[in-house]
Amino acid sequence: MTSAPELTVVEVPVSDARVEPLLRELGDEYSRRYGKDAHAELARYPDEEFTAPHGGVLLLLMEDGEPVAGGAFRRHDADTAELKRIWTHSAHRRRGLARRVVAELEREAGARGYRRLYLTTGPRQPEARGLYLAAGYTALFDTEADPETIGPLPFEKHLVEPEHTGKASTL
Repeated sequence: MTSAPELTVVEVPVSDARVEPLLRELGDEYSRRYGKDAHAELARYPDEEFTAPHGGVLLLLMEDGEPVAGGAFRRHDADTAELKRIWTHSAHRRRGLARRVVAELEREAGARGYRRLYLTTGPRQPEARGLYLAAGYTALFDTEADPETIGPLPFEKHLVEPEHTGKASTL
């Protein structure tokens, strides 16, 4: 039996060269699904919004020194972090890496004092919708409606403080 490769989490700035596959693949994927160049959408938020001084973070999940998944959050308001750019490298999908990234972002947001997480995903991303529902996020839209009639699909999740430890965790 072979052992699974070790995964490590690193916090990096958007300018780090290891982030380039994340941004490229997300832009390509969004462009294929929505029929227009989506790379500009990824540039919509200034890079500094994903840094600690501005209430954000960008995390990469590394395997054998290579980024295999990642994601970020930015300050939405004083109590809420907005998850953005959740990504799994195309060669590493179907391994639960996106769920691991979301869990790491939740942990980091809680450690930074956020009490709520918010995010949106596109109506043509059923696997993302499924990920967030499976991870305990509440859909802020009618899940029975045709997603194409809604537009971006909003979700939220509240973080709570355990009574005994004082550390944040997810419900």
